[in-house]
Amino acid sequence: MLKPSFPKQAEWYEIRIKGHLDQRRIDMFENWKVTHQPNGQTTLSGPVQDQAALYGILNRLRDLGIFIISLNCTSC
Repeated sequence: MLKPSFPKQAEWYEIRIKGHLDQRRIDMFENWKVTHQPNGQTTLSGPVQDQAALYGILNRLRDLGIFIISLNCTSC
């Protein structure tokens, strides 16, 4: 017998990238908080539902040619 599956609560992630994003690129991360740091880096923080969604975000950053400095799950 299969157990019912319940939607998993999203984990909160923080991704630090090199450089600052322009408004067009910021709009691509609509549910994410974007913070430009004084050291020239940008922090993206937001919810990720599952591993597939995380890979989707990482692939988007890669496709845009954005260098990822760090990735951290702040709620794991």
